[in-house]
Amino acid sequence: MTESQPWYHEGLRFQCTQCGNCCSGGPGVVWLTENELHAIAGFRGISVGEMRINHTRLHNGALALREFENGDCTFLEGQSRRCTVYPVRPAQCRTWPFWNSNLKSEAAWERAKGVCPGMDHGDLVQLETIQQQVAITGI
Repeated sequence: MTESQPWYHEGLRFQCTQCGNCCSGGPGVVWLTENELHAIAGFRGISVGEMRINHTRLHNGALALREFENGDCTFLEGQSRRCTVYPVRPAQCRTWPFWNSNLKSEAAWERAKGVCPGMDHGDLVQLETIQQQVAITGI
């Protein structure tokens, strides 16, 4: 590994288990673009207005998904712990766990693994793909 290569330069293993852990827990913010808002509304068969009223909130002037008092995402089905909008979930959700906050160090990756059983399992995700995922949200 050279100075210019990240610690994960050989890639990382990840396979989403759809456990719902990344969709629940402490308070958080899932940012939502207008395109994502429309896609989710269409997928759910509801109007964009209904989607805005029932499933979004403003956070620091930007659109975000609502969450329940316990920290669960508004689209996390309580009993099955499955995402009810998985095929059209926001980019922030689609790019998990390849966020800068998880990739800044091996220790950060290890901490995130504590809540995500899919990390370090499944297919090897190559560095180029990881970098593409990070670039989508910049989180």
